[in-house]
Order: sequence, then structure tokens, then C-alpha cells
Amino acid sequence: MEVKSNKAEKKLYDYQIQDLHKIFEHLEDEESKGNLLYQLPTGGGKTVVFSEIARRYIQQTGKKVVVLTHRIELSVQTSKMLKGFGVRNKIINSEVKELTDQDDYMCFVAMVETLNNRLQEEKVEINNIGLVIIDEAHYNSFRKLFKYFNKSTILGVTATPLSSNIKLPMKDNYQKLIVGESIGSLIKKNFLAKANVYNYDVSLQSLKLGISGDYTVKSSDELYSNHGMLTKLLSAYKEIAEGTKTLIFNNGINTSHYVYETFKKAGYNVRHLDNKNTASERKEILDWFSNTPDAILSSVSILTTGFDEPTVETIILNRATRSLTLYFQMIGRGSRILPNKDEFTVVDLGNNVARFGMWDAPIDWQEIFHFPDFYLENIKNDEEIERDFVYEMPPDLRAKFSKSSEIQYDIKAEYKKVFAQGQKSKIVIQKSIEQHAKICVENAEDVFDARILAKELKDEIAYRVRQYSYCIMNNTKNYKEWLEEDYERKLRSAISRMFAEKM
Repeated sequence: MEVKSNKAEKKLYDYQIQDLHKIFEHLEDEESKGNLLYQLPTGGGKTVVFSEIARRYIQQTGKKVVVLTHRIELSVQTSKMLKGFGVRNKIINSEVKELTDQDDYMCFVAMVETLNNRLQEEKVEINNIGLVIIDEAHYNSFRKLFKYFNKSTILGVTATPLSSNIKLPMKDNYQKLIVGESIGSLIKKNFLAKANVYNYDVSLQSLKLGISGDYTVKSSDELYSNHGMLTKLLSAYKEIAEGTKTLIFNNGINTSHYVYETFKKAGYNVRHLDNKNTASERKEILDWFSNTPDAILSSVSILTTGFDEPTVETIILNRATRSLTLYFQMIGRGSRILPNKDEFTVVDLGNNVARFGMWDAPIDWQEIFHFPDFYLENIKNDEEIERDFVYEMPPDLRAKFSKSSEIQYDIKAEYKKVFAQGQKSKIVIQKSIEQHAKICVENAEDVFDARILAKELKDEIAYRVRQYSYCIMNNTKNYKEWLEEDYERKLRSAISRMFAEKM
């Protein structure tokens, strides 16, 4: 079969060529038998690299290559890229029942489920396979196919060499990891856009972990569909991203619908997309998103892979995740660079940056690959993250308390003082209520105005109650809820008392 020779190499950047040489060194070394894993960040051009690998491998060995993907869109994109590199290939999709023309091709692109079915039915047998390339190799659906390719070399390709299943580490199937260029380096060399990150502290203690090790959709829906969180999302958008092309990631279809309704009601240009949309609806929505400068698209994890829209300016993580892979995939959707775009915005409403670190921070992939259990056990838990929160009054709210010179009250410092003096800890909360009542009275004409101002302090009250509950080591949900209600009731009384004293 004819393969274009050096034409393809011109399409590769220096860092991709370096990685290519490392991979071929492994493939050609008789002693380094075993499967190989290759890591390169989202946007680094993994498909470009493995298309050139396929081209060269066929040319040098005369053996066939199979490329496996987990989504039909990825199969189509991969097939196109391979053709661009001069590699004729056939897609094995649900329409392909038998491979009568297999001798006409040296390369096949297959969906994992389809190929598994055909191999089980013994309808398809591909002869002379030397190399199997697995795209998005961190997914575990590929494992079932390994037994059919035990005479071939397997090359897994992923942005995050950490298995999607804690119990099935990648080192069980791959003997060596080759780490490509880092995100920081790709930003420096102008291959990826720089992320400007904004965090909003969110209390996630109501979230529950599912069997997969990530937060359940049910508990996420309950938290992110409530009025307080939807208001926080909308004000974060207004404050940071208004008018930009924005992609919002949610963990639940209900949440995404609520987000859509909230933005629509506020008069914004918004659509919703999930995996229940038909292929034609999906195409229409994505075309609209591509062509609308101020478009807001609310989605449910469906656009984390196989979706490329370089014009995205803002990514909003309206969810929490314990999956490092998902964290990188979501932010990566905004990292494509354009002539007029070298930066993008990330708004984090799930404490994800506090959990995993900055998106472009250095990361030791070799350690994560070799010791995944150690890495997973040491991911910060939500209570730890929340203990480090520092509440800052938003500027528009601070303006409502402009007559007060001092609005801070440090619960932890006050608790230490009270404890050292051997006094009762509830004095800390009493003083906090007095300080809140004072600033409400200072900035109000009458008792009614002051009580309206007190309602605006809901987030700060929740923060202070949480800090206090850590100090006294009673961090149960019921206790905090009771204490918040009690605090708000006593704050109203204190405001009435102060106004009466004024009179």
C-alpha cells in the first residue's frame, strides 16, 4: 500500500517529533517488549502524533495497525486525520458485519464495543496486526479487547495516565510510560492558551461519593440545583465572563436544565445539551455555539472528549469532581489557541483547583502512573479544603456596608482568645452576632432596612458557623444547620435591641 513519505513529518512540531523518536525507540528495541503508554496534554496533538506513528509503522514493518476509540465521533475524527497523513483506513462501525475487504487496508479504526462484538461473534478477524493504538487509554472499556491482541504491541495514548477505575491501575496493562511536553511548556511555546482562574469557595459537605470514587449525580443535582448555588453561578458569570463564549460543565441533567432556565430568565443567549439529544439536535446546537459570539452552552460531561471549539473563551466548572482526568479534560476545552486568543477564563465552583492544583502546574505523571493508590489516597478531602477557606465580602455587598470601617471578625483567633481565658466557647458566636448587628445598624435608616441587610450576610454567616464548628469539633450537618438558624434569629433580635437603644 502506498504511504506518503516525508510529507507528513512537516505537520509535526519539534516536541511531537522528539516524542515520536522515543516511541519508535521502544517499538524497535527487541529487549523492551511490552505495552507502552504515551501522555500528552489535551490540545498537544495526540491524534497527529499517533497518525504519523501509524504511517511510519506500516511503512517500516509491513504490518497492520488498529486504532481503538470509545466514541463514534472520535472514530470519524481519527479516520480523517489518518487520511490526512496518507494512511488509507477503514472504520469498523455497527454497519460493518464482516471484513471481506480487509486485504485492501493496512489500517482500521474501530469503536471498542463494536469490535468486541464482532470478535466475540468471530465474524471479524484481522490478520497480521503489529500495533494497536488506544486513544483515551485511561478508560477501562478497552481492557476487554487486550486478550485478542496478545501478539501485538499496544500503544495507549492519554492526557492523564490514571485509570478511570481505582481498582484497575494502568500499570497492570502498560509496562512503560513516555511523558510528553507539559501544559506549562506548551503555554510558553504558544501552543496552548493561558488560563486565568477564578475560585469561588463552595461548601461540598452534602455531596456523596459513589462506587466509581466520584461524586454521585443525585447529590450533585441537589446541591447545584438549589437557589443559592444558581445565584452564585449567575453572579460569577456576570462578574467575570459576561459577553464571552462560555461552556458550563454540570454533573446532572437536572442541574443543567436549571442553569439553562436561570440564564434564559436573565436574558442571556443560552442552550442546553446532554446525551439525550439526537445527533441532528447536537449538530444544530454545536453549530449555533460555534457561530454565536456570546453563546452560553450548559452541558453534562458530554463535551469532555471529541469536541473541539477553539473559540471558547470561558469554562465554568459548575460541579465538583474527584477525577483528575475529568478536571484536565474540562479545562482543556478552552485551551485551544487562536490568532486573537492566547488566554481564556476558568471559573471554578467546585473547589477543584484547591483539590488538584492549578491546571498548568507541574505534575509528576511517572509517580501517578507507578503509584496511583498513593496519589488517590492523598487527594485533599472537602473538609480539609473548606478549613482553609477565607471568606471575602464581594465588592457590591461591601458597598452596602460602606459606613462601617471594620467588617472583619476572625472566628478562629477569637476562639483561641476565649479558650485561653477559660471562658465558654459560645461567647465567640455571641460576639460575632453583635458585630454583624452593629454593621447592619450602622448602614440602615431603620430596623427594616437593617434586617434586609442582615439577610445579605447569609454566606458569611454560614462561613463563620462552619469555622466555629471546626473549632469546637462538632462538624455535623444537623448541628451547623441548627446553629445557622439560631444565629439568624439572634441577629434579628440584636438589631431590634440596638435600634431600641438608639431611640
